[in-house]
Parts: sequence; structure tokens; C-alpha cells
Amino acid sequence: MKILVTGGAGFIGSWVADAFIGEGHEVIIIDDLSSGIKENIPKEADFVKCDIRERELLEKVFSDYRPDIVDHHAAQIDVRRSVENPVFDAQVNIIGTLNLLELSIRYRIKRFIFASTGGAIYGEPEDLPADEKTPPMPISPYGTSKYAVEKYLGYYKAVYGFDYIALRYANVYGPRQNPHGEAGVVAIFCNKVLSRKPCLIFGDGNQTRDYVFVGDVAKANIMSINTPVGRYNIGTGIETSVNDLVAVLRKVSGKEFKVEYAPPRLGEVQRISLDMSLANRVFGWSPNVSLEDGIGQTWKWFSER
Repeated sequence: MKILVTGGAGFIGSWVADAFIGEGHEVIIIDDLSSGIKENIPKEADFVKCDIRERELLEKVFSDYRPDIVDHHAAQIDVRRSVENPVFDAQVNIIGTLNLLELSIRYRIKRFIFASTGGAIYGEPEDLPADEKTPPMPISPYGTSKYAVEKYLGYYKAVYGFDYIALRYANVYGPRQNPHGEAGVVAIFCNKVLSRKPCLIFGDGNQTRDYVFVGDVAKANIMSINTPVGRYNIGTGIETSVNDLVAVLRKVSGKEFKVEYAPPRLGEVQRISLDMSLANRVFGWSPNVSLEDGIGQTWKWFSER
């Protein structure tokens, strides 16, 4: 099949593009390279430099390539930036996605796979791990924009019979993650250690996240081609504190490094983990890479660059 991967020069998007190519699909990548890196683009993929807010250029891509599936990863992904500039966040994550959805209807796309967020959409749930029945209560513009898109997907499904999957990612990490332009504490810490600079933790370090390896996330996208319509958590169900993350990085790197603490940041949740049993039950997905193995792979990638 022809698969259009938006944001395919980025961290997660490039892994997803590689996975689709590995399965024998024809991949077209669009990316504005604002945070993505051209070197991440697989040589087997066609590439068009395009901002998803550019409706005319976007339509030309649909008209020229006639994709069967859209896998949508292009986004403003930084929680902090969304707090600082919620209008920009909405322009990219909502208006940009609506451009894709309108064109997907016009060009009869068979399936729309949406990279949503489980790490930000639930806010501060009382019960963890959060499952898909947990009421979304985002506390950042980023989480709010992702949830808004999910509601639009429901609208297009109700009105047009539109076929979609929303994958609610936990905190994705792994090789290729950009420690400068993209959110991702694992990449940031690896870069700091290699630069012999202290790792900065916002808050007391006891805040928790659910860290899922990017290769497992790519696998979820592959499996989503034939999955029943719906919203699915993609995580591990395990809470890991930032302090614990530091301990794992010290173990796999064999290095001692300095840690400094700063005040907590607005819009960031204190505790989150995702129940992924629905994805496991419905289409057989589960994470295979442990945190220690995944951070080991990530550290190796950064240290070899």
C-alpha cells in the first residue's frame, strides 16, 4: 500500500516510516524540517518538504501520490511551548490536522492513523495506570489540542464513516530522539552526560512517566493498519520517576554525573502510566523492550555519534 507519513523526518515518524518500508509498503514522507532531520528520512521513501498548514501544497501531495493510508505524526510536541504559545500549538496540531482530514475525505483515504498522547491527555488521573475509559482532562494546550483532534476524528467517523485509529502514546524514547528540538528527557540526559554537563530535573524528581521504546511504538503503527476503529493506549503500564531514570542511565552508561534540580514547570503532570491491555486484547500489541535495554540502546546510539 501507499502510506503517507507526516513528520517522517522526526524521531518517531522516521522509525514508523522505516517499519512500513520493512513490511513492503510504499512510503511518502512530508515534513517541514522544523524539528525533523533530513538524515532520518529512509532512502527508499519519497520526500516532500511541506508544512501541514500549507493546504495547497498538501493537496498536491495527495493528488500526485494518491496514498491509501495517512499516518499522522507531524505536530507541535513540546508541552512547554504549548503553554508559552497555545495559538501556535493549535495552528499546527488542530488546523494542520484538519487540513489532512479534509483531504483524506476528498481523496478517499482508507485509514487515518493518528499519533495522539496518553502522557498528556488524561491530566492527573486518580487511578493508575490510566485506561481508555479514564476521562481525558488535559492540563496543557498540547494535551488539549491532541484531544480536540480525537473528537474531530469521531465527527468524521460519524458523518463520513471515516476509518481511523488514535494511538495514545506514553513517553516515547530511543535512538534518533532530538535532545535540542523535541521533548524527551532520556535524549536530553544522554546528551548532557556526553557533554559533561549536569542533568537538570524540574521539580523534586519524584514525578513519574511511562517510558515506551520507539521500536515498540513503530510496531503498534504497523499493526494499526488492520485494527478496529478506536483509541488505544500505547505504553507499558509502569511508572518510572525521573530520579529512577537517572539511576538506570548511570547503570547502563557506567558513568557518574551531576544532577541539579529546578522549580517544576507549568502544564506538566506529576504522575502517569498507561494501561495498554485494550491494545493487547484487540490487536495483540504489547511492549517488548525493557526500560534498561531501551535506555542502553539509546545511550549506545548517542555515544557513537
